[in-house]
Amino acid sequence: MTRSKTFQAYLPNCHRTYSCIHCRAHLANHDELISKSFQGSQGRAYLFNSVVNVGCGPAEERVLLTGLHAVADIYCENCKTTLGWKYEHAFESSQKYKEGKFIIELAHMIKDNGWD
Repeated sequence: MTRSKTFQAYLPNCHRTYSCIHCRAHLANHDELISKSFQGSQGRAYLFNSVVNVGCGPAEERVLLTGLHAVADIYCENCKTTLGWKYEHAFESSQKYKEGKFIIELAHMIKDNGWD
C-alpha cells in the first residue's frame, strides 16, 4: 500500500504559489510576498507576510546584515528541510516592519501554478 503525501494546507490552484523544492509542499501564496531583495545564508531570499506548512524552531539572537534580530529557523513540515527564518523581534526601529514575517531562501522553493 502506498500513501500519498498530505500537507497541512493546500493553497488554491487559481493563485501563483511557492512550494518546497524538495517535496513540493505549498509554502506561500504570491500575494503574501513583501520583498525579493533579501539575502539568506545560501543566496537570495524572499520576505513573506505569511506562510503555510512551515514549522518554527526556538528564537535566538543573530546579527544579520541589517543589525541584531531575534529570529527562529523555519522548516518544511513535510520534509523537515530548513527553509529560512522568522523574524521574532527587531532591535532597531527601522527594522520593526520585519517582525512576524518570514524569509524563505530561493534555494529551497519553486514556483507553482500559473506562472506562464
